[in-house]
Amino acid sequence: QVQLVESGGGLVQAGGSLRLSCAASGRTFSSYTMGWFRQAPGKEREFVAAISWSGSTSYTDSVNGRFTISRDIAKKTVFLQMNSLKPEDTADYYCAAAGYCTGAGCSRTSPYDYWGQGTQVTVSS
Repeated sequence: QVQLVESGGGLVQAGGSLRLSCAASGRTFSSYTMGWFRQAPGKEREFVAAISWSGSTSYTDSVNGRFTISRDIAKKTVFLQMNSLKPEDTADYYCAAAGYCTGAGCSRTSPYDYWGQGTQVTVSS
């Protein structure tokens, strides 16, 4: 069982930065693929970024070059550094853990077994 708790959301002006954190419980944190997803009002949940058990990362095109996913295995925490934020980045951001996924499959919600409660990010223009 894995429990995930996100933090770090808030209100920021366009062009600003935020750093989201996701603290995980459970002894097998390092074996999971950790992902960040977001959901804007009236829209479906969409993939943002993921980091595999080996440390490889992937991003959706709209955030590539602006967002960075990383993790601290000792602290069982995954981060999402968000720079050059845009109003279209406004959403609830969710952390998730997948026991197994590969390649493009890690950008879908279905492999993720555990989800956090979400943290709200609002980017004003």
